[in-house]
Formats: sequence, C-alpha cells, structure tokens
Amino acid sequence: MSIVEIVLLGVALSMDAFAVTISNAFCYPNASRARLLALPVAFGVFQAGMPLLGYFLGGVVGDFIETYSGIITLVILGFIGGNMIKEGACALRGGGDGEEDVSEDGNALTLKVILVQAVATSIDAFAVGVSLRAVSVDVAPAVSIIGVTTLLCCIVALAIGKRFGHLLGDRAQIVGGVVLVFIGVKAMF
Repeated sequence: MSIVEIVLLGVALSMDAFAVTISNAFCYPNASRARLLALPVAFGVFQAGMPLLGYFLGGVVGDFIETYSGIITLVILGFIGGNMIKEGACALRGGGDGEEDVSEDGNALTLKVILVQAVATSIDAFAVGVSLRAVSVDVAPAVSIIGVTTLLCCIVALAIGKRFGHLLGDRAQIVGGVVLVFIGVKAMF
C-alpha cells in the first residue's frame, strides 16, 4: 500500500471519530479545553492501536471481532447516545433530570466517556489490522499515519463543533445523541 492509500484509509477510519467529536463539542459546550483536546488524542491513539492489535492478534480473534463489531459498537454508542437524548429532552422540558451527571462546572465529558467512545469508534480498525497483515504492509508507519490522520480529522471536528454547537443551544445534546445512535446503527451494516 502506498502512503496515499494509507492516508485515505486513515480518513475513512476516522469518520466515526470525527462525527463523535463534533457531537461531543455540541453537547458539552462547557467542557474544558484539556478535556476537548483529549478527544482527538484518544481517538488517534485507539485508531492506531486497534489496527496494531489486529495485525498481531488477528488470527486469534479476528473472526470474532469482524462478526460482532457492529453489534458491540451499536450497544456502546446506542447506550451513550440514548442517555444524551434523554438528558437533552429533560433539559428542553426544563426538568432537572438532564443535569444529574453534570459536574459543578458543567463538564460532563468524563475521561471514561471519552475512552468508551474511542473504543467503540475504533473496533472496525481491528479488522483493518488483520487485512494489513494479509497484504504485508509495514505496520509501524501504517498505524502511525492512521493515528495522526484521525487526530487531525478530530481537531477539525472540534473546530466545527465549537463553531456551530452554540447555534443548536439546548437541542445540541439531542442532536449529538442522535448522531451517536446513527453511527451505532450504521455499524451494523
């Protein structure tokens, strides 16, 4: 594979992380700059790490991951997205239920949420690692390019989310939740 092909593969793999990053920027407008910057870093690390794992462990668990990755992604992102929709709807109705998990500074984007999202959006990259081994690609540069490409795409997503998130106001959390559920459903097909 050429460098251009690996960059294109990285862009394709990063699209779920891109959408989730935009959703997070919409939904957590009060998140600290450090927490928001943790998104591209986490997504980049996991998008690089999963193909690496797939490259080395593909023969052992590759079939299982390929078979169930869509279901796993749907469950994880569906759960997170469903909670975001519920909290957003409560906030629109003026109920207090939507604010229960928000910390005192209004920041509900926890590292746990970021890590779960990073895993969920990178499961398909494991299967890519299996295929990288099959075509005898030098894995270190390939996963590095994939990780950096994802990081850069997610930085762009942050800028988009911060710029347009305020336009949605209280509806942002619902939109973000719908996007996460949509990505989970898309992973099934």
